[in-house]
Amino acid sequence: MDLGLQGKWALVGGASKGLGLGCAQSLAREGVHLVIVARGAEALETAAAELRELGTTILTVAVDITTSAGREAIWSVEGGPGKRFDIVVTNAGGPPPGDFRHWERDDWIKAVDANMLTPIELIKATVDGMAERGFGRIVNITSSAVKAPIDILGLSNGARSGLTGFVAGLARTPKLAANNVTINNLLPGAYDTDRLRSTMQGAVEKTGQSMAVIAEARKQTIPAQRFGHPQEFGDTCAFLCSAQAGYITGQNILTDGGAYSGTY
Repeated sequence: MDLGLQGKWALVGGASKGLGLGCAQSLAREGVHLVIVARGAEALETAAAELRELGTTILTVAVDITTSAGREAIWSVEGGPGKRFDIVVTNAGGPPPGDFRHWERDDWIKAVDANMLTPIELIKATVDGMAERGFGRIVNITSSAVKAPIDILGLSNGARSGLTGFVAGLARTPKLAANNVTINNLLPGAYDTDRLRSTMQGAVEKTGQSMAVIAEARKQTIPAQRFGHPQEFGDTCAFLCSAQAGYITGQNILTDGGAYSGTY
């Protein structure tokens, strides 16, 4: 299926690995030009070299996107579209797991800054231009914990739920929806990424069991009996960015192999 994205510009956060890279790969295959962002320059350039083989323009910005200086570097990158992006995929690494009794105010502020306020700033900078041009797609990579909170991920639960509530209102404003601008949240379950492995490592240290045993036990909690692949997550992201997805907005799209059994 041709997704109608040839020649458009996308900003993809956290694109050096994992789910962000999966999204960048799928968009590049559709002919989208990319500005990819991550903190680690070496990993980012490695990802860019791979993406350039797909034949589109790939620009890299190795910055902390959660800072105003980092975002300004994105808007001013040489050869980039400025703030005239057609697609924005927000993706900041989740805050660490733990017991809320051990978190201080600074821990909460950092989590909210990265996982709520940074996506809002990116949306604020780009969304009105999208509406003026008659096309825009914003996809926020959040977490399945928004629907099924996990006790040790309280920082993520709180910050990402705040973003979810904000998007629910903004996405439904006629100024955006009637001008072919959609905003959706993409909620990953257990995907084979560094983030999942780091979470399981905590269980290894707590129980003394091997990583293989912990991983297999986790898979058994998923009806699909496996972890997701970043590329299939990326393909879902690309569809939400497509011309065909113009009637989907304000939604929380859960991709978790059937693990969530709730009704909402």
